[in-house]
Amino acid sequence: MAREPRIDVEIAAKDAASGLKPDLAQRVADALGRQGVWFAAPPVREGQAPRPDHVWELVGDRPHLGYTATGRANVYLAEGHAALTRPLIFADGFNYGPSDLDGLWRHINAPYDKDKPGFFDQLRSMGIDVVLLGFDQRQTYIQANAAVAVSCVQRVIAERQSDNPLVVGGVSMGGMITRYALARMESDRIDHQTDKYFSLDTPHLGAWIPLVLQQLAYLHESLQQRSDGPGQAELIRSPAAQQLLWAWVENEHYSGPVTTASTLRADFLDDLRGVGWFPMRPYKLGLANGTGNGTGLDLPPGAPVFDLEVDPFQLVARIQPDLGELQNVGSIRFGAPVWSSATSHVPAFDGAPGGTLDSWGRIADAMGLPIEDRFRSSSFVPAVSAIALARDPFQWQSELYLDLRDLPKDETFLDAFCCDGRNSAHGTVTKALAGWFLEQLAGW
Repeated sequence: MAREPRIDVEIAAKDAASGLKPDLAQRVADALGRQGVWFAAPPVREGQAPRPDHVWELVGDRPHLGYTATGRANVYLAEGHAALTRPLIFADGFNYGPSDLDGLWRHINAPYDKDKPGFFDQLRSMGIDVVLLGFDQRQTYIQANAAVAVSCVQRVIAERQSDNPLVVGGVSMGGMITRYALARMESDRIDHQTDKYFSLDTPHLGAWIPLVLQQLAYLHESLQQRSDGPGQAELIRSPAAQQLLWAWVENEHYSGPVTTASTLRADFLDDLRGVGWFPMRPYKLGLANGTGNGTGLDLPPGAPVFDLEVDPFQLVARIQPDLGELQNVGSIRFGAPVWSSATSHVPAFDGAPGGTLDSWGRIADAMGLPIEDRFRSSSFVPAVSAIALARDPFQWQSELYLDLRDLPKDETFLDAFCCDGRNSAHGTVTKALAGWFLEQLAGW
């Protein structure tokens, strides 16, 4: 029987700053980088976003834990359309604060083939109306933002000037939000009139942010109070992160199990099961930025990424080791040891086939540290998670490097999926993924 994955902080003062004199604490904080949110994708400024034909302000159809989420949708009609006719809802994913729908358009519509239109432009040329769905608090509870998605579906149905069914889905967490929304509507016997559901690199089984980077974010905040704006760990402690991450730690001192550290994840999964797990009526499509052949990234387990030594300060942070007992993932010394962390029974997530996130690179840039190009990005949404492998969300890590090319149909909760030919950046529309998805819609 597999042992429960866990983390152990082996050396730490009760308060990280208490073991250091004030000037040394400030030097450690400075070495860990500037203020900001390490794990938030920067807005996409390059490219053009068209003016939407309509903008809808949306309010969730019901509260979650007393909170009613809000959002908005930008409606882009297809070529030749004067009203919604063949609507496709595309929901935004995980980040901090309100959605930037212009930035989302620029990101998803970025040309992946020279001299060819981008993904959204191709949809509109096919006669498909694009409804971009955004949220005012992307980091809040998935159930709360799913209520906004329900309102968006109902608005589309009310505005549509045809009997054409809907296509509904999203990128990253947007795929999870719309998955829950459609399943909840079915559970409530509300007709969502959706023919196809899709998800682009959605962490159906969970996402991964290296545990040592989560800890360093918390450690930075404990040493340096926030100025204006969010702190380094703001996204890590958010409800959505706790619901989506396969492994999570609550602070830099935490020792214990990492898959069950947050009750929010268990509660969300129970809630998802309660509404049916997946919507049953739509044909379910999944797109994965990771490869489907089991080939991962060149990230040797346990290899040091950061190995900074400026006497008497030393910082080491490592690629996630592969299983084992008390495998060191990071340490800080300032003459004497200040903090050290180790994992047990945690597999080599960083190098798994999957959609990548450049968390290591962003933190290296914030800290002014040199970093090899191959270490800048690691797996964020493993391919087996993006294709919704039919496994328990707490017990699937042994399948990280599974070859998915001849996967039996009953081994995934989706009806069809496509993996990229390489491990591409999380949430990126590539030629292979776009071509496959557009073929799926060709007969719609």
